[in-house]
Amino acid sequence: MKRSSRPRTAAELSKSLHQRLNAYALAASAAGAGVLALAPPAEAKIVYTKAHVVVGRPFALDLNHDGIVDFYILIAYSESHYKHELSVCQVMSSYHGPFCRSSPTNEIRAVESVNREFAAALHPSAKIQRGDRFGYVLPMGGLRGLNKTTYFWYGPWVDGGKGVRDRYLGLKFKIKGQFHFGWARITVKTTSDNFKAIVTGYAYETIPGKAIVAGKTKGPDVTTVYSASLGHLAAGASAIPAWRVKQTAAATH
Repeated sequence: MKRSSRPRTAAELSKSLHQRLNAYALAASAAGAGVLALAPPAEAKIVYTKAHVVVGRPFALDLNHDGIVDFYILIAYSESHYKHELSVCQVMSSYHGPFCRSSPTNEIRAVESVNREFAAALHPSAKIQRGDRFGYVLPMGGLRGLNKTTYFWYGPWVDGGKGVRDRYLGLKFKIKGQFHFGWARITVKTTSDNFKAIVTGYAYETIPGKAIVAGKTKGPDVTTVYSASLGHLAAGASAIPAWRVKQTAAATH
């Protein structure tokens, strides 16, 4: 009997296998692209994240998006002292309501006012760098009552009850054991007996120890990150490039 090698069938199997391998390779490439999109490009020096967060619950600020909270921005309430205080710190406690706890690592640019240290409300273009005055747990400002009807404002971030627009927290924090500088842009709006704080963006310098300019959000050395929404998270890796893009044109606040 004459043997048949059936080369056509073998060719068809190879083609099928080849198509499957191609499909797996494409899927792996897409997933890899998604992972790469999460990391700042190697040439970037400043990573800027757009945001719009009203500080109701404590805001966990993760400057470099590594899943580690670098700072908390929170409003602490004290009914016994008729006090609402906006504060910033690295470590927060939720025992009897949110409040800041001392931490010896990450720090905030500080300023002294009326014999008390506060987080400085920096203007745009201020440099945040080595040699600046920093503190670990700092109030930003607030409203305190002498009684239930008489209040007074204190701290640079409320400006005597007028509030502030687009001021900057100067931040110093560690990434893999090395200090980096960053900032968070905040607007504080006031009423006659209350206030609210809105975080509208934040950034950090990827080079350890290098100074950063408060408010810098454009230029060839800036990468812009658009905060992910639930819709983006549901869409998975394929949606990541839609909210993280390299800055190629002038950015606006």
